[in-house]
This record gives sequence, C-alpha cells and structure tokens, in this order.
Amino acid sequence: MIKAILTDIEGTITRITFVKDILFPYAAAHLPDFVRANHAEPAVAEQVTAVRQELNQPTATLDDVIDALLTWIAEDKKITPLKQLQGLIWQTGYEQGDFTGHLYPDAMAFLNVMDAQDIALYVYSSGSVKAQQLLFAYSDFGDVRPLFKNYFDTKVGGKKEPQSYQTILTQLPYHAHEVLFLSDIVEELDAAKAAGMATLQLWRDNQASSEQHRKISDFEQFDSEYLA
Repeated sequence: MIKAILTDIEGTITRITFVKDILFPYAAAHLPDFVRANHAEPAVAEQVTAVRQELNQPTATLDDVIDALLTWIAEDKKITPLKQLQGLIWQTGYEQGDFTGHLYPDAMAFLNVMDAQDIALYVYSSGSVKAQQLLFAYSDFGDVRPLFKNYFDTKVGGKKEPQSYQTILTQLPYHAHEVLFLSDIVEELDAAKAAGMATLQLWRDNQASSEQHRKISDFEQFDSEYLA
C-alpha cells in the first residue's frame, strides 16, 4: 500500500515551458547585477565559492563566475550553486509579482485529493529547495506549501542516480515500496525503481517512455490502483 508520494515538479505538476520560458530567462537577465550587488552577502558568497570549486579555479574573478553561471543556464546544467542562486533571484520576481508559480489544474486537484486521503506528499526536483518553496508559496492557486511534508533537491544527489532515492528514503518514515515516485523522465523513474520505489510516469509532452513504468497523460487518469 502506498503511503507517500514523492513528486518531480517540472513536466510533472508544472509545465516545462514555465521554467524554460519564464524562470530561466528571468534569472539570466538579472543574474549579473544580482551577483555583483550581493556577492559579499553570506548566502551569495557561499555559492560564488562553490562555483569556483566547481570550476576548479579558486582565484576566478567575479566576472569569470558570472560567465560560468550564464553558460550553465544556457546549457541547462543541473549544478547546485547555480540552482541556489537562481532561487535567490526568483524570490525577488515572485515577491514583486513579476510571475506566479505555474501548476497544472489537474495536478493541483490531485495533490488536494492525496492530502485528503492522508497520503504524505514530498518533492524532489533539480531546482533548489528554495526555488521549490517559492513556486508553491506564490503559485497560481496561492500558497500551497502546507500540502508538502518535505522538499529535496540535488544536495541529496543527481535525479538519475539510485543512491539519491536511497538517501531520501533514509529521511522518510516509510519503506521503499510504500513510496510512489512521479516524474516525466524515464531515467529518473529508472533510478527510483532501482531504489525500490513504485513509479508512475506523467507522459505530458510526448516524452520518451518505457514499458518498465506505468504512465498517464494527466492526473485525471490517476486511479486508486496506483496506490495499491
């Protein structure tokens, strides 16, 4: 019996284009000025140091750091210090009302139903925990953060690595087979399945699919059998 759901965000409960067309361009446009203006602040300084470590260039200039970050954005790299800085930048955008966090209506309805059925909800996304919480705090449906028990990002490891899901399981009060992982990406589902979790693919935008995982095209197709 499934007792908890661990869900991806992008492509699963929110449209992929929200991140690529709204959030990424916003971060790219504001990142240079943000880093220059705030590089001495502890939260930003920590990430600047992490970028230098990632580059293996401890003496890299601030301009070098900014150039690397912009390159990673353009290449859609899932690198932790970039994700942390993007979260800080997006906070300003959300607070100013420049955009709201997109959630599919069918996903919002599904999350509410699962919560009402006492299925514990958790999030695992390549976006930082801060970015996740901002999206849910300023979502199209208002502040929906109370729905979720906890959030995980790439600090636990990459989403295509089984060990990452095993690490998450050590922080949950459930056995692996009691957790259902939702994602649109086959490699992520493969990793979760290798860690012993149940899996379900959201096949929304003609993503690659696999016969190794059950799939639905929206949450209106979700059936109680997936919780058995």
